[in-house]
Amino acid sequence: MTEPDAGDFAEMALALHEEPDVEQTLERVVEYAQQATVCDDAGLMLLHGGGRIETTVATDPRVGKADELQTTLEEGPSRAAVEVRSSVLVEDTATDPRWPAWGPQAAELGLRSVLSVRLHTGNTTLGTLNLYGHRPGMFDDDDTDVAEIFGRHASIALASAREEDGLRQAIGARHLIGLAQGILMERYGLDADRAFAVLRRYSRNSNVKLRVVAERIIATGRLPDEP
Repeated sequence: MTEPDAGDFAEMALALHEEPDVEQTLERVVEYAQQATVCDDAGLMLLHGGGRIETTVATDPRVGKADELQTTLEEGPSRAAVEVRSSVLVEDTATDPRWPAWGPQAAELGLRSVLSVRLHTGNTTLGTLNLYGHRPGMFDDDDTDVAEIFGRHASIALASAREEDGLRQAIGARHLIGLAQGILMERYGLDADRAFAVLRRYSRNSNVKLRVVAERIIATGRLPDEP
């Protein structure tokens, strides 16, 4: 396979940034990872609160299974990449001594080589891009270099998609809250500040997000506990 050049990476980066949401960005990352490297399969694990890491996209069910085993067994290259904040290369899962429980089980799944690349922006770890080969010794230092370059593009695109998605949700929430305020102002003769105070009080008392309270008021035209 021909190694991608700067032009190829530029086209991939542009395409990643043009994806409309986080989900499609993730899918395109995995798709391009297969094009940019010699891997047979690829998967993407994202880091969540409390250090929890889980697979979000995979090209084959056994990739998801191998990633799930890393979480269950609390060992494996993806977890190591997050901990050491660097890429991790596995020549042969069947014989690598670093993960005596995970390695043989990954090998049984037919995943013999692994390259886990940390996805990050600055000091913030987003997750890992995991490339799998069906035979031992499939990846070398050149493959690691290519995967890390692609990983940097993917990290920026993923961070941007998350930020845009968060902004869209925030804008949507503000719109709903504004509509609910208007309903309360008209129905009860409240000003904007008093209407917002009522929304916030119902949110706190019922332990429900402000957006959800607003949605209920918009749907019913009244406060949630009003008959």
